[in-house]
Amino acid sequence: MGCEKIVDFKNKIEYLAGEACKMLFPIAVDVFQGHGSKVSVCTLSSIDLLIKISKLDLMDNLLIAGRLHSENKGIDKMISYCIAHPQLEYVILCGKDTVGHYPGNALINLIENGVDSDGRIKRSFSPSPFICSGNADVEKFKKQITLIDMRNCFDTDKISKTVYRLLGKPFY
Repeated sequence: MGCEKIVDFKNKIEYLAGEACKMLFPIAVDVFQGHGSKVSVCTLSSIDLLIKISKLDLMDNLLIAGRLHSENKGIDKMISYCIAHPQLEYVILCGKDTVGHYPGNALINLIENGVDSDGRIKRSFSPSPFICSGNADVEKFKKQITLIDMRNCFDTDKISKTVYRLLGKPFY
């Protein structure tokens, strides 16, 4: 059974639920472009942390800072973005994982365990960890990206120190 068949109905339901959430809980921003190239930060569901990071000089050293909402479409978008930016080497996961979807858990399991023949992320406890990215893209993503797991870290100094360490720069 193909990925499209498995997720088609769920995608329609999730799309409608997502549209309802956008109306009920509008979120002004999801990503900020930086001026770096090798490191990105994903604050998972933590918008306050994302906004704090967006205001730091740290953005001069990040390719992008953003959030990850879902264990399926969100990860597919991340895979596409990373492959389109082959200079990107590191993704730092920080902030709070989205309760109910747990995309941080799914992303870690994607890197560590891959996907099965139906596009399901192996060993993820997310409710719908089915991605549509092809095997070649998943393997390219897994080889390209080193994931730094700092989930539940909200300390911008610790996050900054990690970025600077990855870049081989001093942190003041």
